[in-house]
Amino acid sequence: MAAAAAEAKSKGNAAFAAGNFTDAVRHFTEAINLSPNNHVLYSNRSAAYASLNKFSEALIDAEKTVELKPDWSKGYSRVGAAYLGLNNYNDAVLAYRKGLKIDPNNEMLKSGLSDAQSGQGRGRGRGPSSSFGDAFSGPEMWAKLTSDPRTRTYLQQQDFVRMMQDIQKNPNNLNFYMKDQRVMQAFGVLLGMKWDTRTPEEGVKMPGGSPERKRRAESEPVKEEKRAGYKAQPVPQPEPVEVSEEEKELKERKVLVLKEKEAGNVAYKKKDFENAVQLYSKAIELDDADISFLTNRAAVFLEMGKYEDCMKDCDKAVERGRELRSDYKMIARALTRKGTALVKMAKISKDYEPAIETFQKALTEHRNPETLKKLNEAEKAKKELEQQEYFDPQVADEEREKGNQFFKEQKYPEAVSCYTESLRRNPKDPRTYSNRAACYTKLGALPEGLKDAEKCIELDPMFAKGYTRKGAVQFFMKEFENAMETYQAGLKYDPQNQELLDGVRRCVEQMKKASHGDLTPEELKERRAKGMQDPEIQNILTDPVMGQVLGDFQENPKAAQKHMKNPLVMNKIKKPISAGILQVK
Repeated sequence: MAAAAAEAKSKGNAAFAAGNFTDAVRHFTEAINLSPNNHVLYSNRSAAYASLNKFSEALIDAEKTVELKPDWSKGYSRVGAAYLGLNNYNDAVLAYRKGLKIDPNNEMLKSGLSDAQSGQGRGRGRGPSSSFGDAFSGPEMWAKLTSDPRTRTYLQQQDFVRMMQDIQKNPNNLNFYMKDQRVMQAFGVLLGMKWDTRTPEEGVKMPGGSPERKRRAESEPVKEEKRAGYKAQPVPQPEPVEVSEEEKELKERKVLVLKEKEAGNVAYKKKDFENAVQLYSKAIELDDADISFLTNRAAVFLEMGKYEDCMKDCDKAVERGRELRSDYKMIARALTRKGTALVKMAKISKDYEPAIETFQKALTEHRNPETLKKLNEAEKAKKELEQQEYFDPQVADEEREKGNQFFKEQKYPEAVSCYTESLRRNPKDPRTYSNRAACYTKLGALPEGLKDAEKCIELDPMFAKGYTRKGAVQFFMKEFENAMETYQAGLKYDPQNQELLDGVRRCVEQMKKASHGDLTPEELKERRAKGMQDPEIQNILTDPVMGQVLGDFQENPKAAQKHMKNPLVMNKIKKPISAGILQVK
């Protein structure tokens, strides 16, 4: 789940960096559903919401960030930014100051605090600011343009009003409208400057012309104001952005849905399952386009032992998810949760097949390690159940006796079949593994014989037959050193066992034969090739110290005699000698 959350977070970061804020919100939401206690995810989604001018949603996420990580300064930066977007400058100032208590040198918090304090000043109706942006801020701009006779008539022109609204949103947009004389006239009025933007062709000279004509040009509008019956035109306020009732309701519903979901998550963690079901149900009623509410409620039903209700919610989530083309990971999660409920029910019904099929479907949607683990556990439980139902010691003994009879008749494949059936009926009988190992040895299937012999010893370490079977396989594989160790291990439990003693004798004979070079060229070549594949022998041959010892045996008889008196050296070179790689005369 952590890996899936990290993947969703990475996608959200990429979308945010590309300016796709809606996609970023979707990916961060997916990550939060997978890791609801990760404060960074809420912080990132808050930034995405703020970029979409959804400051109410941004504030909810920012406050959640602070709740989860109260000592993280960035959380307070998110809270302050959301309050700024909502024009709540007082709360923004408080948020930034809290952040600065944690990180006094944080430049982002300092800048945010400065902006919030500037907003407080504007809210108190202070005098005109010397800053460029303040000239276009708030309702003061429209009041100034209305009170000045040079710009009052412009306000009746819709194109001028739209340009001023655009500049008010972003003062930098003034650069696009500087060629419009009306805008420049308005700019002078807002900054408290008096200039005339009319050209000489319009009847007024530029600076340097007749003072009288300039005086008349500036005084003419004043005469208009003194005319009888003159009435000031109403101030045309900026046209508000139209928001339909449906959009308002949708926005409010989303905020409410998130609150219900978060409350449900809290109740689930507190194991207040009844309350969690009610909260998730309310979220589903408000928004049926988010299948995570269904899977969350299914998780609650699973904890409550209401497996039928859990599966119904999972089925609805899958069906609804396919209709909405939801993320395949969400559909996989619903199927996995259903499979988990089916496993719980299988402990009573003894039928694991539906759970296995459901997990397999989930893996086709998304190969999640957790789902794969659950599938393996279900398959293992099914196999164990089948073994329990098939277990019958009496039938196992009958099949083993049949196998013994086939073995005596040298019908080894038939004997293997009977022993295999016997083990299905009773997989804990070491005698059957021993007998089947003997069959495999006769058939030349030495690896299978070795495996059965080892299983026999595992089930009953004191059963001598297991050691004779294993030693015989190793002897035929020409691993005389290993066979010797196996026979000696068996003699610890049964010192007088003749088969084990004979095995030791045969191994000693073969090892002496190899050490004295009495092997045929073909045998020696085969023995050496096999020995060189042994990792232990490879380590001995590559050891510089042992390399010198082996060289002495080949070229320095006197030094070799000294080495032969050293038990540690002789024990070390025992394997190369038995493999025919080193010959001692």
